[in-house]
Amino acid sequence: MIIIGELINASRKAIKAAIETQDAAAIQQVATDQADAGADYIDVNAGIFVGKEPEYLRWLVETVQQVTDRPCAIDSPDPVAIEAALSVHQGTPMINSISLEKERYDKLMPIVADTDMKVIALCMSDAGMPQTVGDRMRIADELVGGLLKNNVKVENIFVDPLVQPLSVDGTFGVEFINTIEKIVATYPGIHTACGLSNISYGLPARKFMNQTFMTMAIAKGLDGAIINPLDQRMMANIIAAEALAGKDNFCMNYLKAFRAGMFEG
Repeated sequence: MIIIGELINASRKAIKAAIETQDAAAIQQVATDQADAGADYIDVNAGIFVGKEPEYLRWLVETVQQVTDRPCAIDSPDPVAIEAALSVHQGTPMINSISLEKERYDKLMPIVADTDMKVIALCMSDAGMPQTVGDRMRIADELVGGLLKNNVKVENIFVDPLVQPLSVDGTFGVEFINTIEKIVATYPGIHTACGLSNISYGLPARKFMNQTFMTMAIAKGLDGAIINPLDQRMMANIIAAEALAGKDNFCMNYLKAFRAGMFEG
């Protein structure tokens, strides 16, 4: 499972304050905590700062990469902000995210074309939120096709079928995980990813719902997730689910996690 640590997001009160005061130590602590907990990418988002996003996103990338060798997931729909972040990023980043919304697509495709960057392809279009597997696949087909035509390697594409709240429509969970299965079957070598916590919006016991949904999605082929890696129970569920799905040779990751005490309590 490719873990994208979600915690450096300016929508969080503590992160917003740290960005405004340029508190590098606070940002670096969150970055190292996530890396130590197993994050493969550190997501950085300064989207609430209208007019200052490019400056702040560049600062976040520099600040994070001073203390960890994990690449960043540059989280913005604004090409100016993304290019500012890319100007200082060391190594190969992830772009979070391109979609089929025309303005976003037209602005971001030139940035990712002919590069080795990873890119999250979000199943969103100008027609609105997809409801069914068919809706999601139509968007995914066009997005993936466009990325491939622009020389983005299939293994660098992470399709996000878009998680929506189960409290709004009882079919949203199964439509999402069935889309994961179809994407994996349709595009050999492609990755999938999602911001999973939306599934439980408006419901009680959200962590429990999220953890259960994660195991179901892994069984269908999900291999990337934008999550809080400090949630040890979620990380333990991911490890167990991957072992059960045949993605952990000789259960080595499971045994390592057990020895580390991840399954206690």
